Amino acid sequence: MQVNPEIAFRNVTRTPAMEQAIREGIAELEKVEDRIVACRVMVELDHRRRSGNTYLVRVDVTIPGTEIVVSRPPSSGGEDHAATAISEAFHTARSRVLDFVRRRRDRYHRGPGE
Repeated sequence: MQVNPEIAFRNVTRTPAMEQAIREGIAELEKVEDRIVACRVMVELDHRRRSGNTYLVRVDVTIPGTEIVVSRPPSSGGEDHAATAISEAFHTARSRVLDFVRRRRDRYHRGPGE
């Protein structure tokens, strides 16, 4: 990655499990595409809920030619659920990066105008 990833937590206490899930997710993205310019991750505790913890996870990946944004729907529960929500958001981001890489490769192999 060309710059250090930006990781932010809003209304939630940063935990080692969350940090580990984010670092693992970023490492998986870098295995798929080594030209990642930037990666921003936001983990937020939704304060609108009256009971339980609801985590909102956003992963923003910038690659030359595109920006991929994944917003993970809320999940409820404790710390384990936050790590699960993070992992699922990165799984979705990885799938979208793979799709972009495949489309770029197909365009390159077909050539312009085909």
